[in-house]
Amino acid sequence: MERAVIWVPDTITEPVPPAAKCMSYAEEQGYHVQGVVHAVWARAEEMMFAGAVDVVIVADPAHLPAKRPPRIEVAGPVAAPDEVAGRCTPRRRRPRRPR
Repeated sequence: MERAVIWVPDTITEPVPPAAKCMSYAEEQGYHVQGVVHAVWARAEEMMFAGAVDVVIVADPAHLPAKRPPRIEVAGPVAAPDEVAGRCTPRRRRPRRPR
């Protein structure tokens, strides 16, 4: 089971709704959530680089930092709904990286 952390930017004043959205997403993906980080991006990044987590989950694409390592997932559609309409395909699980 892959380990995940939910990151909510420190600029969000009410972190519960985005964290709940990410928690639902993590359950669907079968991730083991290590916790919720409501801080600056550097805190979540430290956990990734230390090997404490395999994936960081954010609630909204607007929350993504400009410079980020791979393996950050967005809990929800990235494209606008009209761009996604009619293209419902099942999610394919990503292959795991060797440790």
